[in-house]
Amino acid sequence: MACFPRIRLPGIPQHVIQRDNNRWACFGLDEDFAAYAHWLEEYARQFDVAIYAWVFMTNHVHLLVPLVTVDGVSSLMQSLGRRYVRYFNYTYRRSGTLWEGHFKSCVVDAEDYVLLCQRYIELNPARAGMVMFPGDYRWSSYGANGLGRSVACWTPLPR
Repeated sequence: MACFPRIRLPGIPQHVIQRDNNRWACFGLDEDFAAYAHWLEEYARQFDVAIYAWVFMTNHVHLLVPLVTVDGVSSLMQSLGRRYVRYFNYTYRRSGTLWEGHFKSCVVDAEDYVLLCQRYIELNPARAGMVMFPGDYRWSSYGANGLGRSVACWTPLPR
């Protein structure tokens, strides 16, 4: 199936979602989350993409990222996806695709909606019943945004 062109407006944040194929687990162990986080930071730096908010759930990922360059987010997701799939397939002795097609993204155009989107992303583990308090979930930007913890790949929202 053809991929529709993405709306690319420099400076406007995007809510990016990458789902596992068939909603199976794409993260099994803490090492998997850590590898994904490491490569997210590496490719975000390489492609000049700031990360305002994120959460890595067991079967999908949410990111809130501004579009700085026209191809930055796409290059980030493509490079990160390829590298992580190679790692995951090798680690779990499997083959084939991991992700459910291309990543999904939508423009977050209203200033107020950026904060609502960030909250939606960071409260995901609590809504899913994985933790009682969002600060207890390690694989989220809530620690940086909500608790002021130092996190390597996090960029605060501009004021």
